[in-house]
Parts: sequence; C-alpha cells; structure tokens
Amino acid sequence: MKRFEIFFGVIRVPVDFLAALAALFAAYFLRAQENILPTFLKQPDLGSFPAFPDYVKLSIIGAVIFIILMTMFGMYSLRVSASLGSEIRRIFSASLIWLMVAITYYFFMRQFPFSRLVLFYSFGFLVVFVSCGRIFIKNLQDALIRRGYGKRRIVFVGNNAIAFELREIMEEIKSISIIGTARDFYELKALFQTKRNIEEVIQTQDDHEQAEHIIAFCRERHLLYHFVPDLLEMHKSNIEISAIGGIPLISLLPTPLDGWGKVLKRAFDIIFSAFGLIILSPFFLIIAVVIKLDSRGRVFFKCLDDGAPAFRVGEHGRKFVCLKFRTMKEGTHNLRYTELADKNVRKDSPLVKIKNDPRITGVGRILRRFSLDELPQLWNVLKGEMSLVGPRPHLPEEVEKYESHHKFVLEIKPGITGMAQISGRSDLPFKDEVRLDTYYIENWSLFLDLKILLKTVFVVLKPYRE
Repeated sequence: MKRFEIFFGVIRVPVDFLAALAALFAAYFLRAQENILPTFLKQPDLGSFPAFPDYVKLSIIGAVIFIILMTMFGMYSLRVSASLGSEIRRIFSASLIWLMVAITYYFFMRQFPFSRLVLFYSFGFLVVFVSCGRIFIKNLQDALIRRGYGKRRIVFVGNNAIAFELREIMEEIKSISIIGTARDFYELKALFQTKRNIEEVIQTQDDHEQAEHIIAFCRERHLLYHFVPDLLEMHKSNIEISAIGGIPLISLLPTPLDGWGKVLKRAFDIIFSAFGLIILSPFFLIIAVVIKLDSRGRVFFKCLDDGAPAFRVGEHGRKFVCLKFRTMKEGTHNLRYTELADKNVRKDSPLVKIKNDPRITGVGRILRRFSLDELPQLWNVLKGEMSLVGPRPHLPEEVEKYESHHKFVLEIKPGITGMAQISGRSDLPFKDEVRLDTYYIENWSLFLDLKILLKTVFVVLKPYRE
C-alpha cells in the first residue's frame, strides 16, 4: 500500500478525535450562554455545570467512544472507496448511536452533571465538525492527486470483456492511472520495460499457468497483484476481497504487513527503538571507548575502504547506511573479495563468509559472539530504514547475485533480528534463510514479532562462534 494512502488513512483518526473534542466543547459553551434562544429554552443553572477541567475529562472519554463507534462503522479503512456522501451518512449514524449510548449511560447511573441539552448539541456538532474534517481531508487528497501525487498506477493483464468493463469503471476514479493493458505475461514484461512506473497489476483472465508467472513477476518487482476470478475457489493466504462497479476483485497481498499492520509495526518499532537507545546509551559509550582502546579507526563501521558509504539494501531495494560497531581492522573490508576470497565458506550462495576471519579485532570477536555490534541499528529502526524484526540486510553486491524469487525478501524493511537470525545466525544456508524470511513476510503478526524478539534474547545469551 502506498505511503500516500496510509498517511491519509491514518490522519483521519486524530482529525476525527480533535473534531469530536471541538464538538463537545462547543456544546458546553453554547449551553452555558445565558442569552442564546431565551424564548424557547429555560436558562441553565450555571452553578450546576461542572468545572471546565472536569468537562474536559468527560469529553476525552466521549471522543474516544465516538472513535470506537466510527471504527465499527468501517470509517478507518486505509484504502477508502466510499463516496463523501456515504461517509457523512456513516458519521451521522455513529453520532446518533453515540447520543443513545450517552443517554443510556446517564439513565442507568441516575445522575447528570449538566444540562441534557448539551448531549443534543453535541450530537449536532459531531455531525457537522467531523463531516467538515472529512471534507477537508478529501479536498486536500483530491488536490494532491490532481497534481499527480498518490495515484495508483495500474496495468491490466487480460483481453476479455471483464478487463474492458473494469477499465472503464476505474478510468473514472481520480486516484487511479491506467498505464496500459497486456494480453499475457510476456506483454506485461515488455510493457514494464518501457513504463517502469507500474505499481499494480490486475489479471482478468483465469489462466493458472499465466498467474504463476505473473505473481512471481510481481513479487520480484514489488508490484501489488490483483485478480478477478471466474470462481471464488482459490484458497490463498493474505487475500483482500473488494468490489469495483459490482465486479469482485481479489487482491493477493504479499504480506499482512499492509495498511494498519504496517502502521502498528512502525509504532512498535518507534517505541521500542527509542526506549532501547535511551536505556543502552551508557553501554554504547563503554563499547565505543573499548573499541578505540583496542584498535585504531572509527567506532562505527559505516564507510568502505575508499571512504564511500557502506550501504545495505532495504525495503524495495532502497539503499541505506546500516550502523554497526566496528569489529574489523580499519581498511580491510574489501579483502573478502581479494586476498581472503579463497576462505569464503558460502561460495554456493550470494553471501560471503570468511572462515577464521583474520580481519576481526579482539574486541570485535567478543562483540560478534553476542551480537553487540548490531545494537546501533536501533538508530536505523528509529529512522524508519529498518525494523526490529525482519529479513537480514545484505550488501548491494550480494543482492545483485539474487535470483528472481530471492528478491521477495526485499518486500519489507530488514530487521535487527528475524526468523533467519534466530535459526542459525550466519551459518544458515542461504536458501533456508530465504525460506524462513518468506514465511515471516507472508505470515507476519505482532505476536510473531514478540516471539522472535524473546527468542533472540536466548539466542544471544548463547555465545556465537565464528
């Protein structure tokens, strides 16, 4: 899912919350006025009104309940397909239920700390304020889409009536840009060569042999794959079913880490990486001092022998500098490809592992045994380049040797730890590492992340030997 969609999906929550708070505050101040609608309404006893700080607490609770109701009405789907009119109708329904919940609560509690009219004012203001917030977000999103931001760039694979019908429908949707139509897998490959800004593929012909090739193609290039089935009999994990113009559209998501899953994992990463950096900062200082005393050179390994950045390959092939405590002698990184190439024990894979590596310093050997050299990667996690849990980040020259199906591990951010890291560390055969990482990507859950992090502690406590 595009960051553009995630942003505008997530931003609805705080905007709705603030609009709900504003509605409840407006209701309070409106009813507290003595000179508004005096002919029709009895003036309130201002002495019976709660102090505003107390009302703020009630309002926060009321706003949280309203957000929960909005969630139940499906108002926080990250890929919004409902019209603005439909959204306003749902806001009205959620506000009405909120009013009924509040009235029911105070009826059973047999107490009401202020004028009951405040609740009815709140209902009206909720509908108006929250609708205005949604209209503002919708207009802002549409304005950006008109400028070319956030459009979903789609290619159809199929030359049947469904493809033409679905294309006509989707061409009316402002947030979608139809790049072209391919009759089969081979035309898709040719189209991709000329128009590399493709992001999604929709297959409309029920051809299982073609589908296998297209799915592999999409995975290699990190394209979102959808298909329109003739029969809903395919059993796939991570599928999302939607409808466009009455036509069922099944999206084969590469991972549950999409939409709210991605938001949840990112929040988890931010909280725990920030906490880890704060708690471990004194320990980092001690390690830095010991490294400087042990050998000459930088504390962190982030530059190659020629001074160029030491890149790793992350999500969707994006390069970043992966921070690590230096564990090798300065200026010896490239020896793995020259003088020490004969000692590589992983010649059957894209990776390089030097047996009895002479480049490692005394302190570096200790740091590696307990994986302490990787702790600075918490900064990469906080920056959003890595995650606490994910596939191992590899070097660009290693990724260049990947076969097509290996590139699926670049679907998500790399991690400090992961399925492969707790299942054999760097001794694991590369094909098994890819298999485990693929399983993690396809079966992600927050519980699985917690399980891997817990197991990492026990793996790290058991010293690792080169």
